[in-house]
Amino acid sequence: MSPNYKTAASLKLTLCLHCHKLNPESWTICSRCGGGISQRKPKSVQIALAWLITAIIFYIPANIFPVMTTYAFGREVASTIIGGIFELWEQESYLIAGIIFVASIIIPILKILILLWLCISLKYKLNDTLRLRTALYRLTLWIGRWSMIDVFVVAILVALLQLGGLLSIQPTVGSLAFAFVVIATMFAAEAFDPRLIWDNLED
Repeated sequence: MSPNYKTAASLKLTLCLHCHKLNPESWTICSRCGGGISQRKPKSVQIALAWLITAIIFYIPANIFPVMTTYAFGREVASTIIGGIFELWEQESYLIAGIIFVASIIIPILKILILLWLCISLKYKLNDTLRLRTALYRLTLWIGRWSMIDVFVVAILVALLQLGGLLSIQPTVGSLAFAFVVIATMFAAEAFDPRLIWDNLED
C-alpha cells in the first residue's frame, strides 16, 4: 500500500452522501445541503441483511405461484416464471426466453449471493479481495435496474391484451412477490456501505 494512501476518515472528514461535500467529522449536519451526515451509514450491514432475508422469503412464492393468468376463449391458463420461459423456448422465441431467464432467475440470485458475501466478508475481514468486492458491489447496482423486466412484461401485456371475453391477461400473486424481491434487493444494495470494505484495510 502506498505511504500516501489517505481516506476522508483518516483526515477526520465526513462525506455527505446527499451533495458529496466533505465536512469535519465532528459535524452531524452538512454545511452545504443541511442533510444529516455520519462517517458510515448507521447499521449498514444489519439493514442490508434484513432486506436480503426479505428478498429470499419472497423469492420462493415468486417462483412457485403464477405471475399471470391468461383468459382466452373461456379457457384459463396460469403461467409461472419458469413455465413462461419453457413455453417461449418451445415456441422458438429463444432470445426473449433467454432475456427473461437472465433477468428473472439469474440476476436476483446473483444479487442476493453477492450482497450476502459482501456482508459476511466484513465479519471475517477478508482483505485480499477488496477491489473484487468493490467491483461486485458496483455490478449489483448496475444490474439491479434490469431485474424488473419480467414485471414490465406482465404490466405491458395486462395493459394491451384486454379483449373482453375473447382474450385478457391478469397479474397474479407471483408477479407481486417478484416485485417485492426486486425492491428488497435494491434496498439492500443501497443500505450496504461499500466504504466498510476498505475500513478493514486501515485497521
